[in-house]
Formats: sequence, structure tokens, C-alpha cells
Amino acid sequence: MSGFSHIFSGEAIASSEEEGTGSAGKGRRIAEVMDAASNAVFWQEKWERGETGFHEARANPFLTLHFGALDLPVGARIFVPLCGMSQDMVWLAGQGYRVIGCELSEIAVEQFFSDLGVTPDVVQVGTLRRFSAGAISIFAGNIFDLTPDILGPVEAIYDRAALIALPEDLRRAYVAHLLALTGSVPELLVTLAYDQSCLKGPPFSVDEGFVREAYGEAYEIRRLESREVEGGLKGRCPATENVWQFSPLGAGS
Repeated sequence: MSGFSHIFSGEAIASSEEEGTGSAGKGRRIAEVMDAASNAVFWQEKWERGETGFHEARANPFLTLHFGALDLPVGARIFVPLCGMSQDMVWLAGQGYRVIGCELSEIAVEQFFSDLGVTPDVVQVGTLRRFSAGAISIFAGNIFDLTPDILGPVEAIYDRAALIALPEDLRRAYVAHLLALTGSVPELLVTLAYDQSCLKGPPFSVDEGFVREAYGEAYEIRRLESREVEGGLKGRCPATENVWQFSPLGAGS
């Protein structure tokens, strides 16, 4: 099944036809502006209102099919930016990896560990709070407040829902920050491409040109799979999912 055929439905996508009134309408109007502050407000309010149609109840099929392409040793630390309460982290931990997430909404982080039935250790680290249990740690707070010293070394990045959650200006800042945080470690990236005039986003359309421009100086880029979204986004906008493998330049791969 296509990874985005059902998770971005209803309130999860804002369009110019859906402005409305009240709190839901406010969230939609914020989505159309999407500077750094309003982007944070938009996602915080979605979690507060329980509008989590973007959340997948099981590990993403692209992850389970393609993560092995990164050829990582058991025990490697995997960074999952803008992780929400993704079951992808549970799957990665189950494969023997150590998982480090970062998520803006503390509601999402608390719900993630509650659903697992565990009580995490919580430590304040600067403006962030680190929740840890077993092989999974999640920093709650703004990813732009995360530093290399706080994050620590990681061996790979898995990005299914971070890049596409951000409008273009923030995407560029995010990519630069991610490289500063981690260096050019191997990465598995999932993107979504569609006519942005059809839907305002999020999720935002990220085409091949952006991927290669933003990451090309640090990585050899290989597209592993391209798949049409079954039924389109909201049943009206044709879209394609793309899975990318990034290998650090000069790594001999």
C-alpha cells in the first residue's frame, strides 16, 4: 500500500478552498502562511486538537523495504527528525538500532511512550527535554535548538515526514541544519511530489530538483523507488512518492 494514500487526509492538508472559521479554520490559514513561527504553531495546534491523521499505526513500508540499503551495523544510532509518535522508531529499535528522535510537540512524545506502556526518563537539556526508554530517546522541542553536542554522533538519518512537512524556505534551513548536526551520514529519505497549486500543503511537494540541489554537494543520490499515491492526495490530486538513498561523497560507495 502506498505510504501516503491514507495518512494525509481531511484536516491534515490545508488548501485555499478550506479556510473556514473557528480553531480548525485558524489552523488552515496558518498553514498557508508557514513562516518559521507559524509552522511551529500549526503543528503544535494539530497535536493539541488531536488532528493526527498523518500518523501511521505501523512501520512505513518504504522503511521496512529499503532501510537495509544503508548497510548499517547493529547498534548504530539512527536520527529520526520531526518524528512525531512514529512506529518507525519502534521498528528500527526492533532491528537492533538505537533511535534518536526530535519532535516539536511534547504531547506527541508523551503519547508515544504511553502507547508503548513505558515510563521514560526525562531530562532537561537546554531548551529541550530528552525522553528516554530502552533503545529510543526523543528530544522534545524545536529541532533548530538541537546542537551536535546535545544530539551526539549518529550513523544515519531516516526522514519520512520531516522534509515534506516544511515549506521551501524552511526546508532549505532544515537541510543546512541537519548537515551541521550530523555531518553527511547515510540517509534514507521519503518525499512526495505533486502539483503544489492543487493543494497548499503540508505535506509539501518536494521534487527531484530540490533534492539534488539541497543535498547534492554532500551526497551521492540514488532514487530507490518511485510510486504513485493510490487514489491521489485527498482523492483529487495525483502524487508520487519517491524513496532516496544518500551516500556520503568520498565514502567509496
